[in-house]
Amino acid sequence: MASRAGRNKAAMSQPGGSDASQIGAVTMQTVARMAGVSAMTVSRALKSDASVSQETRERVLEIVRQVGYVPDATARVFATRRSGFIAALVPSLNNSNFSDTVHGMSEAFDAAGLQMLLGDTEYSLSREEDLIRAFLQRRPEAIVLTGGAHSEGTRKLLRSADIPIVETWDLPKEPLGDVVGFSNEEAGAAIVRHLHARGRRRIGFVGGKSSFDTRGSQRRAGFKKAARALGIPGDRVVLAGHSPVSMTQGPEALAAMLARWPDVDAIVCVSDLSAFGALAECQRRGIAVPERIAIAGFGDFEVARCCHPRLTTVAFDCAGIGRKAAEAALAALEARARNEIRAPATVRIPFRVVAGETA
Repeated sequence: MASRAGRNKAAMSQPGGSDASQIGAVTMQTVARMAGVSAMTVSRALKSDASVSQETRERVLEIVRQVGYVPDATARVFATRRSGFIAALVPSLNNSNFSDTVHGMSEAFDAAGLQMLLGDTEYSLSREEDLIRAFLQRRPEAIVLTGGAHSEGTRKLLRSADIPIVETWDLPKEPLGDVVGFSNEEAGAAIVRHLHARGRRRIGFVGGKSSFDTRGSQRRAGFKKAARALGIPGDRVVLAGHSPVSMTQGPEALAAMLARWPDVDAIVCVSDLSAFGALAECQRRGIAVPERIAIAGFGDFEVARCCHPRLTTVAFDCAGIGRKAAEAALAALEARARNEIRAPATVRIPFRVVAGETA
């Protein structure tokens, strides 16, 4: 057990003669008292103000490090109207494509000295609205959204907020601001044309039951549009499970497809995850892929490249979507700082059909 003399010596070793472990909640006034300066001097030292000597600044910063003081940003927000963070919403944090998008955004915002406040909407428009309402209370400098479908309440909130908005992963007809994305409908049509070019004429589509995944619904619309244009049936649609459709729902969807249309010779799945589940079910049933049934997914997930046979899918630069979205937000913020008028821009992200071994 430490002696009283030892404890006193430890206490006296702290700057300003106080034991930092005994001071309770650490405030700027605490740091000022320990450094023997005013709170204003502490504030200036933290900002590297030239009016504070190097010796004083180093003493203040050492105390800040020792006691773990974190400056309160609230006052800075009121004084500068800058919160220093960007809000970003994605449908799912479990989806590696959206995780890559977040990573792309984070790289660009980090370089600009901005932090991200991240929300998971769980493919729910009402949850998106709730998150936006909560985020706006913290005064984000901009908001990045996934998709172009939003509740009317969300649109009202964002119009009133008067901050830069970037919508990603889609090409909305009525954008709220900048757009970084691609046509999910055209991507859905492209995979159908790919299968048709390889001789498939009885093509089915597997998607989710939920209407919240508007991008999945657009891919289904693209499937039907391409089928009509090619003169093949476009009604072979199975909706299995709620968005996002998972691997475990792929087998269920395949069974339903074969039960209703046993002659189906190709299946377009709304994502690589559901396509992998359908592929696994074919292997369990001894159905040859692609000889008997061709299978195509969407997203170019890691599982598409690692499974056997490798999935045919649609690929795009997910991290690039994030970087471009961050660049759009930063450009809008820079224009505002200069009091310049800037028209929102639309950045189209290219996609491509990756011909794997399943189609």
